Amino acid sequence: MDLEILKAQVWALATAYGGKIALAIVAFIIGRAIIGKVGTLLSNFMEKRKVDKDVQPFLNSMVVVLLNVMLLLSIAGIVGIETSSFVAVLGAAGLAVGLALQGSLANFAGGVLILIFKPYRVGDLISAQGFTGTVEGVQIFNTVLVTPDNKTIVLPNGSLSTSPITNISGKGEIRVDMVFAAGSQNGVDKIREALDIVVKTCPFALKDRQHDILVTRLTENAIFFDVRVWTCSHTYWDTYYFVHEGVSRQFVMDSVQPPKPAELGVALRQL
Repeated sequence: MDLEILKAQVWALATAYGGKIALAIVAFIIGRAIIGKVGTLLSNFMEKRKVDKDVQPFLNSMVVVLLNVMLLLSIAGIVGIETSSFVAVLGAAGLAVGLALQGSLANFAGGVLILIFKPYRVGDLISAQGFTGTVEGVQIFNTVLVTPDNKTIVLPNGSLSTSPITNISGKGEIRVDMVFAAGSQNGVDKIREALDIVVKTCPFALKDRQHDILVTRLTENAIFFDVRVWTCSHTYWDTYYFVHEGVSRQFVMDSVQPPKPAELGVALRQL
């Protein structure tokens, strides 16, 4: 008898809510497909309208999140849950989650500040939080960098908005600082002339900027020169390697140590 009652109750529930649940599932599948399509259309629209590339991924993420929330509310209404009660519960849950996820809210606020004040843009080469790379995108919570060796670094916007950032390519031009040592028997004038030839023949050096070749230190056996060459930000390493190869072709350097690695924007020194 109890089994019969249970079957009757299950059948009653299936009759009352089965259609609603099936409709909710269909609405969810269709809604997700529509949201994905809207996200793609929005990206294409912003691209055609030439919206700032820094803002595009941020706005796209915001719209997709809002549409998903609306879809969730719609499904709740289809199932039969009172929307007002659901919104109240969702608001209370949102408050609890917000308190638990203060870091995420800080990252969101940091993303807004980055988009407003623009300390860097998509495509800029920056150094921050101990990482150096090209900005691939500013998302709702994070900034994505791609390092020179093609690694992806994801940095939280909250910490980026409150910590020092070095925008290496922000000005479009950068100075490549190098140090060379040559035997003192060659003489200052001869060494400077050889270095000047290399700098003037460098195809990446800017012709409208003053390049420096300066004596920086003297020892018993060597003369040290600072060579400072201006170039475009994206040709930093091209300039660096061209000058080093050119110098080695001009004369044999009295190098006593191998070059030491340093981060982008700071010259490697050959001492």
